[in-house]
Amino acid sequence: MTEPPLRDVDFVVSDHAHGARLDRALRDAAPGSAWSRVRRAIETGKVRVDELPVTDPGAVVSAGQRVELRLAAPRTRATPRIGCEIVFADRDLVVVNKPPLLSTVPFEPSEQGTLVDLVRRELSRRDSRSQPPLGVVHRLDKETSGLVMFARSVPAKRHLKQQLRFHSVHRRYLALVHGDLEGRTFRSRLVEDRGDGLRGSTDNPTLGQPAITHVSVLTRGSGVTLVECRLETGRTHQIRIHLSEAGHPLVGERVYVRGWDGTRVEAPRLMLHAKELGFVHPRTEEQVRFEVDVPDDMAAVVARMT
Repeated sequence: MTEPPLRDVDFVVSDHAHGARLDRALRDAAPGSAWSRVRRAIETGKVRVDELPVTDPGAVVSAGQRVELRLAAPRTRATPRIGCEIVFADRDLVVVNKPPLLSTVPFEPSEQGTLVDLVRRELSRRDSRSQPPLGVVHRLDKETSGLVMFARSVPAKRHLKQQLRFHSVHRRYLALVHGDLEGRTFRSRLVEDRGDGLRGSTDNPTLGQPAITHVSVLTRGSGVTLVECRLETGRTHQIRIHLSEAGHPLVGERVYVRGWDGTRVEAPRLMLHAKELGFVHPRTEEQVRFEVDVPDDMAAVVARMT
């Protein structure tokens, strides 16, 4: 069944919806619309609450507030002027250290200044080509920092994608989570909608895709644990879902926090960093591995809490 398209909405928050998240209230006003479309509309400045733009899907609304969704509204957030660090580049691929709060690829055709735009611009400056070829191999969430690889040819992209498909790419993340977490391996099957509009695990062995995350503890602090997560598979939001479902949501998490009522540690964004990336080079067949430190914002939170 085809989901109905998202349309303009104008409503006043009811007493029943008082205290709800903005994305929940908006989806209730536009029943059947995909959660991803609702959240994207909010994040790209299409939604106003009492005539002021709100770009956080997790913002809480109050009874009596007026919520407006205008799909034709221009983006209200200026594209950040952020540079990108190219860790490695040759004729086959490029590895980049993505800063936090930067989309890997555009969410909509009009969005500019994403990581792929910045990498193309830097490669063009280096080799004087106006539009150097660049293929997206994998992505990081907007708030996640760290290593991302792009292919510079079709054969290289095919080779790297195949390694991801066979789970032979080495990916290690640093994550700061709430609570006192013990090291373990998480195994589940992830579905796009676990019943509440969010991705999550299912007990049905015929649904979803297998997801495996190996977690080890690095250090403990005041109400938090710094862990290392090694991905055996790479499903969307895999680390966030596994840790949240175990009762230890990431510090800075705003989506996968349902059912958790502990004290939230304040952070400027999701405390997740793609620290290590390793794979077989598509042309030389040599094993290569890269590592980058956590950015200053995450380092500051870790230092404060541990």
